[in-house]
Amino acid sequence: MTTDCSGNFDRYRKQTLFSGIGEAGQKQLQQARVAIVGCGALGSVLAETLARAGVGFLRIIDRDFVDLSNLQRQHLFDEDDVHAHLPKAIAAQKKLQRINSDITIESHVEDLHASNIEQLLASCTLIMDGTDNFETRFLLNDYALESNTPWISGGVIAARGQVFIVVPNQTACLRCILQEEPPQTETCDTAGVIGPAVNVIASLQATRALQWIASAGQLIDQRMTIVDLWEGSFQQIDLSSLSDNESCPACSQNERLWLRGERTSQSTILCGRNAVQISPSLGKSIDLKQQQQLWNTIGSTKLNPFLLWFQPTDQPEIELHLFQDRRAIIKGTEDLNTAKTLYTRYIGS
Repeated sequence: MTTDCSGNFDRYRKQTLFSGIGEAGQKQLQQARVAIVGCGALGSVLAETLARAGVGFLRIIDRDFVDLSNLQRQHLFDEDDVHAHLPKAIAAQKKLQRINSDITIESHVEDLHASNIEQLLASCTLIMDGTDNFETRFLLNDYALESNTPWISGGVIAARGQVFIVVPNQTACLRCILQEEPPQTETCDTAGVIGPAVNVIASLQATRALQWIASAGQLIDQRMTIVDLWEGSFQQIDLSSLSDNESCPACSQNERLWLRGERTSQSTILCGRNAVQISPSLGKSIDLKQQQQLWNTIGSTKLNPFLLWFQPTDQPEIELHLFQDRRAIIKGTEDLNTAKTLYTRYIGS
């Protein structure tokens, strides 16, 4: 439910006393429509911070469910969410509605890709990056440039991370900085990640969002902020010289490889989860209740309104989480071929 911001200034009184926001900025926050793509470590902090700040509309998009390993750094979730196998987007929405009932919160349990990005991000005026992979970030960059929608990028690994904002036609975009997806040299599986680093990077992202919204798009920080919390270092890199990058294939040549679906994969290793996501051909769906009846004869199952959990009796180290669109997250392996074999064995081709 969304109500008139002017009647609820007591909630935001300390925030409106800050000159950078004030009552005018609070009204801008009330009218903002923000999409948060990914509601894991960064995304859950972003969602809570922006909900408490009074952003009037939040759309949370996440493909994953709450796992015990998430609780070390993802503040919105608890052990009850783990036991219920709740999708992160649903668990976040429930928590946030109890935090601020005056704003509108939408949740979408979906994997963002070229075929659904326009539908999922439609009408949003700002996009927040809570993802953990470059493929989705390059897709967000393509969509942002095509739709003239600003987005705020963030990434964190170990105790370090970086933040920068992309405003189409005004700042450097992701491909001005990186023309191609970089090779993945470190992941949270190999380098780990600590909660304080997540909180700092997400807070920097949220601050950029508050600046952008409260100033009605007039305040743009064209610096990339790089933080190493363990070393205690803080660095700012001015990206303004890249904003007129004529060699950028996205800004200058309107190349949209990810938005056109030319750079995509149907299987993804989930960072820090010992799990693989398998995404079959689009347009198919599955009857989860019917699938549960089949799986009950060969293992343990648990069904909620969003997904079906399955643990095979003969492979208790494996867990499958099946969604209605036939997408599955297979926990217990990081080998893509093994995951595809398990998918075919238990779900079909």
